[in-house]
Amino acid sequence: MERFFDWRNRLIASPRFQRWATRFPLTRWIVRRQASDIFDLMAGFVYTQVLLACTQVNLFDILAKGAVSFGDLQKQVPLKPAGLRRLLDAAVAIQLLVKRSDDRYALSMKSAPLVGNVAILDMVKHHADFYRDLSDPIALLQGDKSSVALNEYWSYITPEQGAAPENLSAETVADYSKLMAHTQSLVTDEIIDAYPMAKHHIVLDIGGGQGAFIKRLAKRYPHLSFKLFDIPGVAEISNAHFKEIGLSNRAQAIGGNFFQDPLPKGCDLATLVRVIFDHDDVRVRQLLANVFDALNPGGTLLLAEPMAETKGFEAMGHAYFGFYLLAMGRGRPRTEAEISGLLSQAGFTGIKLLNSYMPLNAQVLQCNKPANIS
Repeated sequence: MERFFDWRNRLIASPRFQRWATRFPLTRWIVRRQASDIFDLMAGFVYTQVLLACTQVNLFDILAKGAVSFGDLQKQVPLKPAGLRRLLDAAVAIQLLVKRSDDRYALSMKSAPLVGNVAILDMVKHHADFYRDLSDPIALLQGDKSSVALNEYWSYITPEQGAAPENLSAETVADYSKLMAHTQSLVTDEIIDAYPMAKHHIVLDIGGGQGAFIKRLAKRYPHLSFKLFDIPGVAEISNAHFKEIGLSNRAQAIGGNFFQDPLPKGCDLATLVRVIFDHDDVRVRQLLANVFDALNPGGTLLLAEPMAETKGFEAMGHAYFGFYLLAMGRGRPRTEAEISGLLSQAGFTGIKLLNSYMPLNAQVLQCNKPANIS
């Protein structure tokens, strides 16, 4: 079979065959489709910049209530007429907008879900840093850190002046904590839909940021109480947030280093939401061992994050997150099997993948600490 595929690829690479396939009616559509796919790969960065420009001028919010004429858009968008027209036409070309009669522009089915979606819009804007790091992909692959926009943004990866992550101030971690809080719903929705928590009592959210997940759970499950563990600067922000929204009596954030410090005990459910793909295997093994030790016997761990080789979303794993984490400076995308192996090594049993409505955002693994372990 491999010989056949190699022969096929050599044939397709032949200019003579390409000319013939372009003209032959039964193969013409395949050639055109492949040419379009290759062009989209080449032009993909331009498309992302069109999306970024639309978000920067709040175009989707302006069009949220319906079509707006070009003349009225000029009054609301801070661009010269020629620049605005070019942006609108580009957005129509990549199906972010549709053009209607009388020179009016409206949202498309692709852009309508972006209106008011802080999670996605924040990520679109955040990717400006990522694109700077990708300007020389070979240098990035070689380990060149001359462009380190993402590395510097995620301050716990390379802390300021060599300080340990647990010594970072609340001010230093505020920007990335805010982004995490805004985008966490993309993952936590999958957990909430996949796993009922009515039987649990105390939840430990490890690396829980500003407590966005806990806030969601507290509203849905009034009987639950919560412990959040993150670096002290983040925990300080979380406790202030819990106090502000009236959750201080049910939720407490504890600061520390989850690789080195013991995690709070007494919990029957622990959650790791978008945590382990930031770290190498050695650190992940230590973290999972700490979680195992902290959980009550018979307790449950839910681990949720985007996973490599997810069926139907293969590009998300090794392509997108592979390069994002490389630019970030640490971690790697892992497959369900790889993560399950790490959980098993830590002592967890009953490992299973839960149903996920949107695997692109995250997949959820459930596992348990055996009840007969003290």
